[in-house]
Amino acid sequence: MAEAEDFVSQEPHLALLKGSPRKRRRLDQKCGVFPPAEQSALKEYEKLELRTRRVLSNTYQKLIQSAFLDDGISGGVKYLINRLLALIEKPSLDPIYIGLFGAAGAGKSSLLNAIIHQAMFLPVSGESVCTSCIVQVSSSSCEHYEAKIHLLSEQEWKEELRNLTTLLQRPEEEEDGEEESWDRDNAVEEATWKLQVLYGNGAERKSCEELLRAKPRAKIPASRIITLKGGEANELSVKLDPYIRTQMRNTDGGPVRTQIWPLIKYVEVTLPRSGVLPEGVVLVDIPGTGDFNSKRDEMWKRTIDKCSVIWLISDIEKISGGKIHEELLCESIKACQRGVCQDIALVVTKCDKLYLPDYLRERKGENWIIESQREAILERNEAVNLQKNKTLKEKLKRKLPTDSKVLEASDLVYTVSAQEYWRQELLNEEETEISKLRDYIRKKFLEKKRKTVTEYVTEAFGILLLTDTFNSQDGLTNEYLHLSSLRRFVEERIQLLERNVDQCFTQVEQPLQEGVRDARNSYRRILSGCLTRSKGNQGFHQTLKAVCLKDGIYASRTLARIDLNEAITQPIYDRADPVFGNIFRTGKDTGSALILHIDTFKHSLQEKMTEVVIKRGWQSDSCKHNFLIQEINAILGGLEGHILRKKKRIYESLCNSVQNDLKPYYEEAAHITGKKACERMKDAIRRGVDRQVAEGLFERAQERMQNQFQQLKNGIIEKVKGSVSTMLILASPRGESLYKELSDVKSEYREMEKLYKSLREIAENAVMRRGMQEFLTRMSPKKVGSPKNSTLVLCD
Repeated sequence: MAEAEDFVSQEPHLALLKGSPRKRRRLDQKCGVFPPAEQSALKEYEKLELRTRRVLSNTYQKLIQSAFLDDGISGGVKYLINRLLALIEKPSLDPIYIGLFGAAGAGKSSLLNAIIHQAMFLPVSGESVCTSCIVQVSSSSCEHYEAKIHLLSEQEWKEELRNLTTLLQRPEEEEDGEEESWDRDNAVEEATWKLQVLYGNGAERKSCEELLRAKPRAKIPASRIITLKGGEANELSVKLDPYIRTQMRNTDGGPVRTQIWPLIKYVEVTLPRSGVLPEGVVLVDIPGTGDFNSKRDEMWKRTIDKCSVIWLISDIEKISGGKIHEELLCESIKACQRGVCQDIALVVTKCDKLYLPDYLRERKGENWIIESQREAILERNEAVNLQKNKTLKEKLKRKLPTDSKVLEASDLVYTVSAQEYWRQELLNEEETEISKLRDYIRKKFLEKKRKTVTEYVTEAFGILLLTDTFNSQDGLTNEYLHLSSLRRFVEERIQLLERNVDQCFTQVEQPLQEGVRDARNSYRRILSGCLTRSKGNQGFHQTLKAVCLKDGIYASRTLARIDLNEAITQPIYDRADPVFGNIFRTGKDTGSALILHIDTFKHSLQEKMTEVVIKRGWQSDSCKHNFLIQEINAILGGLEGHILRKKKRIYESLCNSVQNDLKPYYEEAAHITGKKACERMKDAIRRGVDRQVAEGLFERAQERMQNQFQQLKNGIIEKVKGSVSTMLILASPRGESLYKELSDVKSEYREMEKLYKSLREIAENAVMRRGMQEFLTRMSPKKVGSPKNSTLVLCD
């Protein structure tokens, strides 16, 4: 009875599942972002999910009530109740994170403002750094605009304070010229400004202990969260601006607008239900190349890794590259390798910028005559699109499997203009390509919703099949389901799966060995490049100290990221990346991928189940048969999340291993002061790396990565063994006592069966509507010409 009470205490809120006119209005508002064809499909999926949740809740209620009638709950019923509860409480849709990733002044905030159709909502400032932290923007059913400013915890700030004060310790003795170079150091400038803003002028000369005892100038809430609200977008924007705008030194010596910005970790902004941003999509403004603070830098990486889409933002006048742009592209590609990212696109901003005389001079000899600024912009943008599409695809192909989803994208490059989106003096709205990005967002949302609801309904149907199996007398006569042969078959198949996974993972051994050889041959050259500056040590002394304080990494909001560990392990990644991509690929041609072996295992089990059913004389739609098939899908489908989480850890193990082994030498270098401190720090790092390489630095990293692969294999096999074993126990015949425990759920089963069958009908309707919409779009009149002088042209 106590066990039953435990389950009842977790009872889901059934009121949330009941329909009402208000909920129907909410559904209409939620779908209002989409055009009619997509709106109809989304409503059908939303209603299907709602009805499924209602069936599951009714089933859960009945099982809880029947559990009260007995003193104990059998293992099978307990399993069933837990599965029901987990599915009822499962969120409708995991957020879809779209990262806007670019260098300072690339136009990320301006682009985000245009996408959400809120001019100047996030602060913009042209060419300079503007956004000081990660900003997440989403919509919800709330009636007001809201922002939550998350601050570093007290412990996190203490850690940063120690690093900042250590960084600001001047060398005990300085040679002529060293003091000047020290003052110009970017790391020192930023550290000084942070302390002055929070504690006042002179704070940069105080020790960490003195500052810990000092009272900050700003009031810090105990919750470490500041909540702002506004009835209108402008109202919230004004309140939010000082928290997310980079606080620059005031030339007149006046105070900054907020003294708390050095403590800000990230900001969440929630809009009322938007007409352009679907609820469940999160746009993330990711500034710069990381942060000196460990927690903010960790979040910077974690945010990139949870983005399923990355838009690499670049100003059209800086599109030819530059170190920071290339580093951001490399980081985006790595997000595909280690994270959940499946789409990367280059979004070229400020595409209305063009000086016509220069452009006409450069295109002399062309047959086509350009008659206006607008025609020149459109021609230039098309050329940029074609050129960069080809370049980006080639770079992606070098790192990712040829069948990667990102390479199948029809649009890898967008040429946008946020300014013209509002003005429409040179380009119309469609030509600014803001609407194209919104179309992409809607399409991505619908794909995810369709997949999520389909999996949800399928899993729910499997649970109802199991419940109905418990209530079925099928198999309780002389024709018991003898599962011994099936168990032996499963054991054999699990052993085969284990061998196949082993073989799959051994693919990486040779590339790792070749990469280790390359790394040993090139690490001195790479390290020398990282530690050498064209101006000598001028302006580099304290930056190098910052690198050492952070175990080989220095991240700035304005400068290129420095990561010594990643740099010297890059030759290993260069060799391993293609094979790593092949192992975790999910495309059509999966070849020797991990997912292929899991799918093969699944299909062999399902075929065997069908064979057993036929031999036992069951009907093809037998409850037990259907339950077994659906449960196998659910078990093996659940491995996806486990593999994704481990994939990130495996990929980062090389770099983490090197960083851990070099940590003592970074710490030694960080404490070097006095004459020629910068050169002595470099020497300490070089000696440490040389020593560790001689002792097997790269070989240990290789071994640790292979151990991570082994752990993943063991985890997969253990999960499969445990889950399949439980499934076979539940499918085996039970005594009369088990069936007396359960209420009759026949009506719920029949309802769930109808919902499951309706999945195909909804999908077919969506395809038909989409085709009709595309036909009407092709046949509809289209505007051409400049925004101020448009003409109507009918399509053929």
